[in-house]
Amino acid sequence: MQEEIIEQETSLNLSSAQLGLWAFIATATMLFAGFTSAIFVRRASADWRPIPVPSLLWLTTAIILASSITIERARALSKAGRRESLRRWLSATAGLGILFVVGQLGAWRQLVALGVYLPSNPHSSFFYMLTGAHAVHLLGGVLALIYLLVRSLNGKSTAPGTKDLALCATYWHFVGGLWVYLFIMLFVM
Repeated sequence: MQEEIIEQETSLNLSSAQLGLWAFIATATMLFAGFTSAIFVRRASADWRPIPVPSLLWLTTAIILASSITIERARALSKAGRRESLRRWLSATAGLGILFVVGQLGAWRQLVALGVYLPSNPHSSFFYMLTGAHAVHLLGGVLALIYLLVRSLNGKSTAPGTKDLALCATYWHFVGGLWVYLFIMLFVM
């Protein structure tokens, strides 16, 4: 039995980079799970007043979903060894990520124009805090994409045989899925 467990553990073949990424994703998941618990407890209080959905959030949600498509296109081009096209799709993904963050800042401005600020009520506090924390995580993904772009421009390959793009795509899909979850939790549930 003991040998069987050890054999299963060693057959995963996780690199240290993959293990590190999954540990980071688990940590971020726990952070946002803690925020989720706090929101559900806080919603029961008398001072919870729902805030309006800033219209830009619909656009930023579409942008983050589109960026998952562009990074998958980049992965396909990487497997085909098409570096020039790969660079364009990585750039598109990074650009969409930056556009998402700019859109989030615009959503904050929309709320401010309505008189909804961080300390206005618990819902607004959670909205600003969660979207800010998410933006930081997303910008980390943008930096990773820029790193891959710079490497590919310097002649270093992000083509087949490397796991860097796969790791970056996994993280990118995580922050995209996280955004959809946050949006539903903040405004639908």
